[in-house]
Amino acid sequence: MPHARIRLIAPSGYAHDPAVMARGVARLRDVGCTVEGQEVLQRAQLRFAGTDAERASDINVLATLDELPGIALATRGGYGAARLLGQLDYGALRERLAGSSLALVGHSDFTALQLALYAKSGVRSFAGPLLADLGAEPMPTFTWDHFWNTLRSDTSVATWSGAGDVELDVQGILWGGNLAVLCSLLGTPYFPRIEGGILFVEDLGEPPYRIERLFYQLQLSGVLARQRALVVGDFHNCRPGPRDNGYGLDEAFAQLARMAGIPVIHGLAHGHASRQLTLPFGGKARLRVAGGEARLECNDYPHLRTP
Repeated sequence: MPHARIRLIAPSGYAHDPAVMARGVARLRDVGCTVEGQEVLQRAQLRFAGTDAERASDINVLATLDELPGIALATRGGYGAARLLGQLDYGALRERLAGSSLALVGHSDFTALQLALYAKSGVRSFAGPLLADLGAEPMPTFTWDHFWNTLRSDTSVATWSGAGDVELDVQGILWGGNLAVLCSLLGTPYFPRIEGGILFVEDLGEPPYRIERLFYQLQLSGVLARQRALVVGDFHNCRPGPRDNGYGLDEAFAQLARMAGIPVIHGLAHGHASRQLTLPFGGKARLRVAGGEARLECNDYPHLRTP
């Protein structure tokens, strides 16, 4: 049984789906977890989970707690994290969190905070399920199991088929997240410069031509050339429009393969989908691909301490 102490944080959208949130909390409690900070589920201002100051405080307070929780779990994505980047106390967060065992978990809009915390404070985190994902119906068994298996171990392994016909064996820092959010921070102090990394990306609801344009941002800015591989996750509901004239996601990915300049690996179970891996952002990783089968091994990341 996990028996973890979990603190909820809500840096982006408000909890417009209270039944889903309540179900997520209940499932965590059912396996012996203590769930703190549930008051963030009641906050709402416009589309956000409270004021900018309240949402920034969710992150900054982690540097001042007498005792850190095992997990700080984002409630949901949406939009709003970018508004907080100038309000975070990166020095205090570095001092308290950079060498701690705290598992800071989220994805989607949470990517902005993950990038900024790594760039400015060296804080490692996890691209993993939100509270909203853990409360989904039907029960997200794959997501749930990999979440706990990763956070309770000092090593994480993910395998999948359909990775493409690339032959590959590389090592590097694992990082990435939502493609649109990631590209929105290019050229800012909040975008980490990672050399020889393994970059993973996913997105939701972007038309294929915008997906291609975002990949060109990464290529033209030199980010792709600095990586050892690009791993493509789930691109959910990324459909062509009426004027695309046969141009769809397959065509966008084909152009990505032509212009990327590095190996592109497909099929990662991560993103806005029911099957979601928990990926250690900033961890050390080894990616091997052969015969269309991929294996991603990670270590050197924060994890729950067992008594």
